[in-house]
Amino acid sequence: MTMARRKAEATDLEAINAQRERLRQELAKLEAAAKAAELAAMDAGRTPLLTALDRVKIPAMDKGEAKLIARAISQHGAKAVANCLITLSMPA
Repeated sequence: MTMARRKAEATDLEAINAQRERLRQELAKLEAAAKAAELAAMDAGRTPLLTALDRVKIPAMDKGEAKLIARAISQHGAKAVANCLITLSMPA
């Protein structure tokens, strides 16, 4: 009887290890999906911004100014940058 019990434990261990591997693979898939979703969320504002830029006239600017504006939106968020721009539009 001891022999049968050891075999049952070994089978259980094999089942546990197989399940653990399936879970690891599922976790890897979830992590990849989460990373893709995070990247998509980080760039979610691009389309509305480009659409808005297509609808307004923009005077000449150099590459550095364009990067600075884009970096400010990326670092501080569109709302914070928009709030700063509102203060530029107010009469002194």
